Amino acid sequence: MTLSEPSAPPLTEVVLEAESLTKHFPVRRRVRDLLSRERRVVHAVDDVNLVLRRGRVTALVGESGSGKSTVARLLAQLYRRTSGDIRLHGESTTVRGGRRFRAYARRVQLTFQDPFASLNPVHTVRYHLTRSLRIHGHGGRTAAELERALHDLLGRVSLTPAERYIDKFPHELSGGQRQRVAIARALGADPEVLLADEPVSMLDVSIRLGVLNLLRDLKERLNLAILYITHDIASARYFADDTLVMYAGRMVEGGDSETVTQRPAHPYTRLLIASAPDPDRIQGSPTDAAAATPEDRGGGEPPSLIDPPPGCRFHPRCPNAMPRCLTALPPRLAVQGEPGHWASCWLYDPENTETPGSAAREVGAVAS
Repeated sequence: MTLSEPSAPPLTEVVLEAESLTKHFPVRRRVRDLLSRERRVVHAVDDVNLVLRRGRVTALVGESGSGKSTVARLLAQLYRRTSGDIRLHGESTTVRGGRRFRAYARRVQLTFQDPFASLNPVHTVRYHLTRSLRIHGHGGRTAAELERALHDLLGRVSLTPAERYIDKFPHELSGGQRQRVAIARALGADPEVLLADEPVSMLDVSIRLGVLNLLRDLKERLNLAILYITHDIASARYFADDTLVMYAGRMVEGGDSETVTQRPAHPYTRLLIASAPDPDRIQGSPTDAAAATPEDRGGGEPPSLIDPPPGCRFHPRCPNAMPRCLTALPPRLAVQGEPGHWASCWLYDPENTETPGSAAREVGAVAS
């Protein structure tokens, strides 16, 4: 039995969406906290909104610890959300395991960052893929149908001829081949949504492009909605249709990938782009120093998510911080002249009268 090719619905169809998605992890109480009723939490994800559409790739970009992987696990319903809503085809969805979780997982699949850790080292490729097919009802009724389905899965991820890979153990495969097996296992459910958590960060640079091209081909052939999680904003421009930027548990910018990566609005996004390797830029050269903007030179460390700063969470590192940034959380504000482009930054408030950078001393005091 081979997996059926889904019919082609409208590319703009919303498959999965999150509204005000929030996740707080409780912190183990210390002895001095036992008499206090206040429970400290890690604000891993706060008020995240996103939409995944058929036939489109949405990139979620941010540095390590920004909450990207937590968002993926919330969407996969591996974590229970603190608040907010997850809707699949417009219907609010909450699963706690059992048959309901299995039905949800049949439509929303997650691939993990490390393919060696996500594959059982004592079992072969055949075992991993067979288990996926049978759990989700695509293994056929006979041994011949199962064998055809296994070969079809390996063919979809370009591991051909299948006989070369199907009876190998994970340690006998390269990193790229293991990641392709992990993707094939996810495809065994015949999903509508693929949550790809840093799918190429563990791979050699020389083979990353091949895996991204594979995901793009699967998106086009199967009309998948893909969430591509990465810290590499340059790959988001190449691979994704839309890009969302996340910092310290909150979304700070979003829009189509070309606009966000070529005309970034939020100071943090500019910092991410400036930190990406550029062969045409020589670090420390007079030209490089002259071209660098204040946003590019933002320094410091991300804030503690146990006690995040008030107002904009980026203000301790932002050279454009204004007094309002220290106390008021900015909403999503449209970037003028860029349809669909928004940034959570007071710089884009049309009624703003404050001077960018006027809170530098206050920011320095908070950071210290």
